[in-house]
Amino acid sequence: MAKTIHRGGRPVWAEISLKAIANNLRVTRRHIGPKPQILAVVKSNGYGLGAVPVAKALQKAGADRFGVTCANEGIELRESGIRKPVLVLTGFWPGEEKRFIDNRLTPSVTRLDDVKHLERAAKSARVKAPLKFHLKINTGMNRLGILPSELGAFAAAFADCRHLQLEGTFTHFASAEDFSARQTDDQEEVFRSSLARMRELGISPGIVHLANSGAICARPSTWADMVRPGAILYGYYQSFDPPQKGQEVRRMLPVEPSLSLRARIISLRDLPTGQPVGYSARFVTERPSRIAVINAGYADGILRQRTNHGCVLVRGRRVPLVGTISMDLTTLDVTNVPDVALGDVVTIYGKDGDDQIRVSDVAHEIGTVTSDLLCALGRRVARYYL
Repeated sequence: MAKTIHRGGRPVWAEISLKAIANNLRVTRRHIGPKPQILAVVKSNGYGLGAVPVAKALQKAGADRFGVTCANEGIELRESGIRKPVLVLTGFWPGEEKRFIDNRLTPSVTRLDDVKHLERAAKSARVKAPLKFHLKINTGMNRLGILPSELGAFAAAFADCRHLQLEGTFTHFASAEDFSARQTDDQEEVFRSSLARMRELGISPGIVHLANSGAICARPSTWADMVRPGAILYGYYQSFDPPQKGQEVRRMLPVEPSLSLRARIISLRDLPTGQPVGYSARFVTERPSRIAVINAGYADGILRQRTNHGCVLVRGRRVPLVGTISMDLTTLDVTNVPDVALGDVVTIYGKDGDDQIRVSDVAHEIGTVTSDLLCALGRRVARYYL
């Protein structure tokens, strides 16, 4: 049976292995070699696992920098004692600039107008050293970033800035795990051309970075001066196409899952054939069945898409999820588990006995990405750091 560190209260909890996360950073370092810097992505509360404890473990393990999505996330790291550079990857809203300066956060320029906003703020703050920023170039994902055709206008705007320093230049891949199409190759070519254009304009791009987790795993040509691991730091891969590429990646980059999500059985009920279970009777017993209830639902991280789909572990055995996943409760068919009892530990993600359920496998089963499931971990789920 699964071991538990549950310490009372509502019987659903997450066990997060900081040792695994630190080791995944070291595995990534061995994979890419000593040269590229590693910017550890801890946005969205460390992919739902806790940005502060995760960042502290990664800082101790040797992360060079951190990546977040907004000023609030960066300020949280600063207030917790993180001293390494923090890059805010998705830009800023005009009016936020002083918070970046006061908290030593590095902004990303994603629109031409951002340059004048940063220059005005840095000048007003009378910064002793130029305010460092990174430039994002849109190479085909078409979310954020200036277009390659706007580099001339960027150069002209930047030439008038005496209080700014371009520290780095980056882009983001839309489908780095897909080796059946050319999108990533095309994006890389556009980015390389953009860097050449910047140099023609007399601008040094600084630290060049474009590799996310998928590219770190399998596209060495993209590693450049810095890489930005996210999901792989937490021990998970996205789905590769073709699948054989994923098998190759697992051999080359053996990361360890860091999350176990568990709950206890709070109810057991024996039902005859033909009885409905849960909202809308989406499951009806086809035999005499023993149905267990756990105190966890979609508000805790068991996505509603798993209704009547997939398994959890009870006493080392796989048992099916049955009935509609509700906000606070989930039902399981434990008919085939001998001696199942009230209070037994149910492993939603993680190991129990000789079996294991990985977040990445569940993501693949329901057609989503690993980070979707990690970020779905509810705020009310107690987190214990191992």
